[in-house]
Amino acid sequence: MSNNPVQTVSTSSDKIKVALAVCAVLAGVVGFYVLAGQQTLLRAAALVGGLVVAALVLWTAEPGRNFLAFAREAVRETKKVVWPTRKEAMQITGVVFGFVVVMAIFLWGTDKLLEVVLYDLILGWK
Repeated sequence: MSNNPVQTVSTSSDKIKVALAVCAVLAGVVGFYVLAGQQTLLRAAALVGGLVVAALVLWTAEPGRNFLAFAREAVRETKKVVWPTRKEAMQITGVVFGFVVVMAIFLWGTDKLLEVVLYDLILGWK
């Protein structure tokens, strides 16, 4: 077995914990809708409570710990990305919009040319 956390085999207790976490999320969602006539704060508390219970249960299971390790690694990788400056982002956006306009004009022109060739020259409908 490799050390890759994604490839670890879940035990039956981990599967039970994941099932309990899913049930907690479902209970929170059901509670949110069952309490439709109540105050919004109470409904939100039911939903958030279900999510918190699910997170706590998942935190004790191997798949939950693996997910947290994956999330930490993803955050670490996003910090390595060199994001464009505002000026660069605006320039890239301008190039994309320009390309879209040019392609729209090209496709419109192609459509009109085919219309003339087919309807006027070949079929003689106009």
